[in-house]
Parts: sequence; structure tokens; C-alpha cells
Amino acid sequence: MVLSKKQMTEEDIKLQFITPAILAKWNIQNITMETPVKQNVRFTDGKINIKGNIVSREKAKKADYILYINSGTPIAIVEAKDNNHSISHGLQQAKTYAEMLDVPFAFSSNGDGFAEHDYITGLEKQFSMDQFPSPQELIERFTAGKSITPVEQKVIDEPFYTGQNTYPPRYYQRNAINRTLSAIAKGQNRILLCMATGTGKTYTAFQIVWRLLQTGLK
Repeated sequence: MVLSKKQMTEEDIKLQFITPAILAKWNIQNITMETPVKQNVRFTDGKINIKGNIVSREKAKKADYILYINSGTPIAIVEAKDNNHSISHGLQQAKTYAEMLDVPFAFSSNGDGFAEHDYITGLEKQFSMDQFPSPQELIERFTAGKSITPVEQKVIDEPFYTGQNTYPPRYYQRNAINRTLSAIAKGQNRILLCMATGTGKTYTAFQIVWRLLQTGLK
């Protein structure tokens, strides 16, 4: 190698070690990576701060990797750090993003191995680069841990409505839609969604109705 691991930047570590480890098990089509031009990756635009007449926006939050079961269901976050940090150094950041996106698995890596936090069991562990779990492994752990019923699985597998003039849901809209559909699939028929003005209540309600109709749940 041109550089030693300790000399590599975070981007070098991702390119040389983390991305190959993930792609060894995952289809590239089920992965999104940090990039300014992909709105679905930049899941927040950054907090707005107001001080007197001065308005500023904090840096946008971007996850290094988001892994998906399908277009409507992210299942894992992976945060990368350079090799001058420990394997678990980025785990807290990954957990923060996982909680925002309602994702059950958070990982971090510095190129030497992976650290994992499992939100289903609450357990944390570390493992080697070649032991990163496959989609099937994570899906099985998610399904068993959450006691996913066949009806819920049918809803999970159903994509959102898409069209030429339809944008994909923002992260909080997707959380609201998925949680609502999960509750309905479990037999709950009275649900209240509280969303602020301008957050897309009509869009959210439409996507819920669409997926209920497409799955035949209602």
C-alpha cells in the first residue's frame, strides 16, 4: 500500500477496508453512502439557530453508510473513523443516527474491525472485518427480536408510492409511516399521529393508505 493504515484518512479507510467488507456480503443497490447530492442520505439539513436578527444553520447530518432491507426500510447504520481512533470511536454517532432513523443496528469501524450496538437486545460487541453480518443475518435477527408476524412482513416488503412528481419520504415521515403500519398489522385500529405544521401530514397519511391498500391489510 502507498500509505500505512495510521497515515490514511477516513475516506481512505472507507475505500480500502470498510466498503470492501460490507460489499463482500451486501448488494451495492442496498447501500447509500454520504454524499452532498443525495437528499435521501442527508437525512437532516442541519439545525437552524436564531440569535437576534442573525440566522445560521448547523452542519447537515450525514451517515457514512445506510444499509436497507428495501427502499422503505433501513436496517443498519455504519460510521467510519480513521485508524488513529479505536474501533468503537464512531459508535455513539452511529447510535445517534440509528435512533433518528428508527434503525435496529448501529456499527462503527476504523478498518481493524467493527463495533456493533444491537437495539433489539441492547448488547454491544466487536468482531473482525470479515465477520460483518449479511442482509439475511440482520433480517433474521430483526424478525426474531421484534417478533415480526407474516402480516407485518408483508407490509415491510411493500414499497412506498413513487411517481415522477413524488419525492421519497423524509426520515421522520418514514418512521411515522412504518410505525403506524406495524401497529395496524398487530391489530391496533386507533392511532394518533401528531406532526407539526409543514411536516407533510397529508403526504404521510397518503403513503399509509397506499401501503394498506396495496397489501390488502385494509
